[in-house]
Order: sequence, then C-alpha cells, then structure tokens
Amino acid sequence: MRSRYCIQCQKAHKACLCSTIVPLSSAVELIILQHPTEVRKPAGTARILTLSLKNAQCLVGENFTDHDELNALLREPDVCHYVLYPGDDSECVGVIEPPQTEQQRRRVILLDGTWKKAYKMWQLSTNLHSLPRLHLPESLQGDYRIRKAPRDNCLSTVEAGYHLLSAWQPHLDFSPLLHSFEQMIQFQLAQMPPEVRDRYPASD
Repeated sequence: MRSRYCIQCQKAHKACLCSTIVPLSSAVELIILQHPTEVRKPAGTARILTLSLKNAQCLVGENFTDHDELNALLREPDVCHYVLYPGDDSECVGVIEPPQTEQQRRRVILLDGTWKKAYKMWQLSTNLHSLPRLHLPESLQGDYRIRKAPRDNCLSTVEAGYHLLSAWQPHLDFSPLLHSFEQMIQFQLAQMPPEVRDRYPASD
C-alpha cells in the first residue's frame, strides 16, 4: 500500500516540496533539534533546510541532554558549536564571525518548535547550556503568515537558517530556501476556503 507521505520531504504527496528544492553548498553546518509535534505538520519548514543542504541534519526529541547522536556530534574535535537561541548572553550573528578553516568548522544548532516548545527544549537540554548562543538581528521580519507568532520578528526555522547562513557566507546565494518556503505557504493558502485565505496578508 502506498504511503500518504513523500519519503523525501515527509509531507503528504499533494504537498510535496521536492520539486522546489535546490541543492546548496554551505561551509557552515546546521543541526536542527525538532520537537516531535513538528514532524508531520503540513507547514513545517525544517525539512527545506535538510533537503537543500548536505551538511544539515535533523534530530527529533524534546530533551536532548542524553541524546547519544547529538552528544557524539558535540564531542567532535575541531568544531565550533553554537546555539541559535536569543538571550541576554547571546551575540548577534552580524557581529560574531569566527574564522573557519579546514581544522576549525562551524556548526550551529537550531531549535524547531513553537516558542513555548522551543523554550522547554532549551530548559531540558542542559548539554546546550555551555555552548555560545547567537541571535539574529531584531529588525528582521518573518513571513510565516500562515502560523501565529508572538511577534513580527519571529522567524520560521528555514528563515532563521537562511539569515544565519547569509550573514556568515555573504558570497553565497541561499535565496532558494526562501523560494521553497514561499511555495509551501502558497500551497497551504490554496487549500483554505477563500473567506479564510483572505484573512492572510500577501507576501511582500
């Protein structure tokens, strides 16, 4: 019996993202820690990053303190690890840009979930607390208009990844990530009744 979901993007076949994906190169590696409730959400965006970037991977869970795979990655030598999670002791990605060499790679951890769930993941995952924290410029505006956000500058996981990678690698073009994101949004809007769809603002 055929699965309802695409084996690549893990979305329902009619919502498959694969045709919008463009393979991209990035020297900065990404680890996405995804809350279990995000795995099958039609509007989830983390999969765009892992499909587009060879050195991006997704781990599912809530408490990663004793997560064997993550801890093995954190123990790898000659890798600078960071967590993209705002706070009083976090630094803006536009300010910090450590050098990257063949001997010293950069790897950034993103938390994928609602703000409430991401906060719980952060609180539970004590193995992240000793890592340097990063935040994106507060002036950025998200376009995740089909999901509620507490503030205008709240970004989807793929938008956060896009801005991070673009800030640290301005010579590379990561705009295909946003194209896939917009295609996903347009598909979700098309599934809504007109009277519901009209409540959502158009993309800038």
